[in-house]
Amino acid sequence: MDIYTLHQGTAPLLVSLPHDGTAVPDAIAARLTDSARRVPDTDWHVSRLYEVARELGASILVPHHSRYVVDLNRPPDDTSLYPGQNTTGLCPVVQFSGEPVYMAGAEPDAAEIAARVDTWWRPYHDTLDAELQRIRGEHGRAVLWEGHSIRGTLPFLFDGALPELNLGTAAGASCTPALQQRLAAVLEAQGDYSHVVNGRFKGGYITRHYGDPQIGVEAVQLEIAQHAYMDEDRFEYLPAKAERLQRVIRALLVAALA
Repeated sequence: MDIYTLHQGTAPLLVSLPHDGTAVPDAIAARLTDSARRVPDTDWHVSRLYEVARELGASILVPHHSRYVVDLNRPPDDTSLYPGQNTTGLCPVVQFSGEPVYMAGAEPDAAEIAARVDTWWRPYHDTLDAELQRIRGEHGRAVLWEGHSIRGTLPFLFDGALPELNLGTAAGASCTPALQQRLAAVLEAQGDYSHVVNGRFKGGYITRHYGDPQIGVEAVQLEIAQHAYMDEDRFEYLPAKAERLQRVIRALLVAALA
């Protein structure tokens, strides 16, 4: 199986969907708990949500494997992105529910984690970096859009219910103030979804690592509460709800390209 799919577009926009994949190699799947084999922490259906990006000429990068194999949005040294808060790691051993990913004693050791980084993590990041360089070379700038989603209520990770749209710019470090202001204006103008800028989710490794406004690469993460477009219990895509949400996503992407 290929590691990722890259669609090369014509606009100065790259949409990265690092948690869209669901594949787990048999040798790893055999060691997972029953609940983890359902890969519940997938960013379900985000590639379908972001079909609107293709219409705008965006490049789109989508992995095939689950974050349980390796989390593409974590640093390769597994430094915590949210020190002092519950989170999951580079090769997660705990689910967002707090349950274990692996059967007792079957967790990956350091050598296996390093091998997974070489096999799956580095090729994705090499391609992401090369595509950003291609886009910046052609357009003089590049916008990296990190598309994510998560269950709206997860006590292990955050208190209460998550706002439906969570925009992250590494507290303003990964993009220009002008871009953040345009995106915030889109969120303020719509009335269908609760939203926050740089709340619990400020952007993961990809947003923080690649966003460098001084060289013309701006990065933004959008974390969506999954109940806004799907059934969180059955992992089922709900087209009518999703279509309404896609109108807001499209408006955000248009603002990012402005």
